[in-house]
Order: sequence, then C-alpha cells, then structure tokens
Amino acid sequence: MRFLATALLLSLATPLAAGRIDEARALLAEGRTEEALAALDPAARSGNADAEEMIGVIYSLGLGGMTDEVRAFEWHQRAALKGHAGAQMSLGWCYELGMGLPAADPARAFLWYRLAEIGGHPDAAEAVEALRAKLAPEEIEKAHAMIADYKGWLYPYR
Repeated sequence: MRFLATALLLSLATPLAAGRIDEARALLAEGRTEEALAALDPAARSGNADAEEMIGVIYSLGLGGMTDEVRAFEWHQRAALKGHAGAQMSLGWCYELGMGLPAADPARAFLWYRLAEIGGHPDAAEAVEALRAKLAPEEIEKAHAMIADYKGWLYPYR
C-alpha cells in the first residue's frame, strides 16, 4: 500500500501536464475526488503516465468512494507499459493480490516488481525478495523469461 501512496505523491510530469497533475493533487488533498479526476483526464487520455497512475491510485484506494479494481488495474497497466516505476509496483501489487483480475498471478507480480526495480523504484527490491521467497523455482523461471521480454522494450539501455 505504501508504494501506491508514494505513486500518488510523486510526479515526473511533462510541463504541460504538470499543472493539471498539481491541481489534481491539491483537489485530492481537499477530498474533491471527482474534480481531481476531471483535472487528470486530459493528461491521462493524452498518454501521460503520471496522470494515468494517479487515476489508478484513486480507483485502487477507493478515494472519494470510487473503488473499482478493474479500472485501477487498467490505468496502472497503461502507465506501467510506459515505464512508470510507480505504476509497475502498483501493477505488481494487483497481480500479487489478484486485484482487478480473475485470480492472483505471482509470477507476473514478480515480473512487474522486478521491472519497477530496474526502473529505480525505492521499494521494488524489497517486494522482489519478499515474493521470491514465496515462489517455486519454475515460477521464478517463468517470470525471468517475461522480464527478458519486457526489459529490452521498456529499458533498452539498462
């Protein structure tokens, strides 16, 4: 849960979207969730990963009574596929708990935690090791194959 709150607070937004994201953050602090979503919507629909992740956090945490695990998963996924480390942590969390999915998928959770670690998320190494202790060797092997597929695409120079 800590990484979801961190994702909400952190922003590496582009200058155009930064104002909207800052506005949304202020609205959320005031408990004005619907207005925050309206402020985030243009940036998120334009593909801004920070805005997408914030919307995912709103639905994940149920801010303003807006709990929707499926929509949370979808918004986290959009940002995660753009290399957003906070969203990758959130997506790993979704897979680990089965949030917004028919069932949990620990190997995919491991995949996304590991990608978040590669992307520099400060809590990712801890999540990777905690999950590694729970996985069977074949699940870890499956995860490493997926990591290789995604890593070259998301982080070609790392």
